Amino acid sequence: MAAVVYELSQEVLRTDAAGMPLEWIGYEDAVKLYYLEQVAYSCGTLLYRLHGGICAKTGQQSTVDVNSIIATYGNNHALAKAREHYVPPLNNHTLFKRDANLCMYCGQRFSVRELSREHVTPLSRGGTDTWNNVVAACKRCNNHKAGRTPEESGLQLLAVPFTPNHAEYIFLKGRRILADQMEFLLAHFPRTSPLHKRISQMLA
Repeated sequence: MAAVVYELSQEVLRTDAAGMPLEWIGYEDAVKLYYLEQVAYSCGTLLYRLHGGICAKTGQQSTVDVNSIIATYGNNHALAKAREHYVPPLNNHTLFKRDANLCMYCGQRFSVRELSREHVTPLSRGGTDTWNNVVAACKRCNNHKAGRTPEESGLQLLAVPFTPNHAEYIFLKGRRILADQMEFLLAHFPRTSPLHKRISQMLA
């Protein structure tokens, strides 16, 4: 049985021993890491206190406390090197979250269903389907722009598209991020990251 402090669907942020964010994991994977003695330290909010079996020798029931952020052992030198050149996969969920669900032409906020992936330089004009050439756009603005550039269609791009780094991408993938997890991830964003301002807009 688990004495749940948060819903079991709340994800845990896993980092390496140096504190670099790695991924989101569920409580089962977190418990497995504790069991395998792979957890170097934990911080943040207590999410779960899980109760295990009773020791025949002592009569004591085992418990595992799972916090919102856990650092794990392992040789991550190769991963750290790869992260310098990391380009995250592009999908609409993370793209729309990068742009705070705002249409990058009219500036209004829309639901995911009302947004579309818009290519600043159209594919038909040699544009690419990459982070630096796509923005979230409402269907009305996207249809109006069609196969033209923003200048040709009389639209002004409100923000320059950018490729998220590894920590930013982990934030974008998060489903429900707690305040302490958010603060931890923000510390790993570039100081010039547009996400600082967009997160403030989302929290406003």
